[in-house]
Amino acid sequence: MSDNINDLENDIKKQELNSIYLFYGEEKYIEEEYLKKIKKVFGELNLGINYILLNENNIDELITDIETPAFGYEKKLIIIKNSNLFKKDTKSPMKEKFKEYVQKYFEIIKESCVIVFIEETVHKMDLYKTIEKSARIIEFKELTTNEIKNRLKKVCSLYKVKISDDTILYLIEIAGTKMQDLMNEIRKLIEYTGENNEIQKETIDKIVIKDIQAVIFNLTDYLGTKNIEKALDTLNNLVYNKEPLQKIIITLYNHFKKIYFTKICIQTNRNIAETLSLKPNQIFLVNKYKKQSEYFSEIELEKIIKELINLDYKYKTGMIDLEIGLKSILCKNC
Repeated sequence: MSDNINDLENDIKKQELNSIYLFYGEEKYIEEEYLKKIKKVFGELNLGINYILLNENNIDELITDIETPAFGYEKKLIIIKNSNLFKKDTKSPMKEKFKEYVQKYFEIIKESCVIVFIEETVHKMDLYKTIEKSARIIEFKELTTNEIKNRLKKVCSLYKVKISDDTILYLIEIAGTKMQDLMNEIRKLIEYTGENNEIQKETIDKIVIKDIQAVIFNLTDYLGTKNIEKALDTLNNLVYNKEPLQKIIITLYNHFKKIYFTKICIQTNRNIAETLSLKPNQIFLVNKYKKQSEYFSEIELEKIIKELINLDYKYKTGMIDLEIGLKSILCKNC
């Protein structure tokens, strides 16, 4: 997260909200947490009077909403989700209008509104530079492994349930690194485990919904150890759980590419994490990729990658059923 997160914390602590906030980034769960805190500090919200919701479809109403009195309230809270005003390729007239409005009439905004932009993508173009001086601009990056661990431990502690660091890392391996998914899973684990007990890895295996990447690691382990029965069972479970076959193929393709790159990195003494573009909370995957690279030769990896590419082509041209083709690749390489 950007340095402005401390300023946002101070705003909330002092209960003195800034006039404009711009939130963006990958970590939507934490972003949503802060949005809830802003709403709580703001106080009573009456939709359409002192609480306005806008998006790309009605962003043209922004200036009118700013200038319309909040009838009976001191200020109004305007939340704008995915306006796309901060993307360089957006052609909305409101981009220029709002920039000029902020330059000329910022005092009106300051006296009457708290505006929160929540965007998927932000480019540092003219509008960004215009609001930068007065706004709190916060990028919500994915949390590091330690940050995730501390948050999950805190939640467990609140419910008087124990969990070890190793078990948390195992949960991350199984469920992925998205905080929303992890919070959903930790709540299930807490409820299942019960007060004054400790969450075990066996419980995670039993009740946690596995991230597709974790399942692909398992499938690859079975391929590498030539256990075709378990490899096919793993694929069948993915299909049974309604994972799209096209998504499975793409994930497998990307996975074997990463194993291939890992093998090259080991041979050339290159940094594996950098080559694979792993995020800070994914560094633990390096050892998993290294281990799986030992199962296959370069030639075998190249062959599997080519077979997946050919399967995709044959499926798109109607020459083969996707599930049958995928199972055929697994059988040939086990």
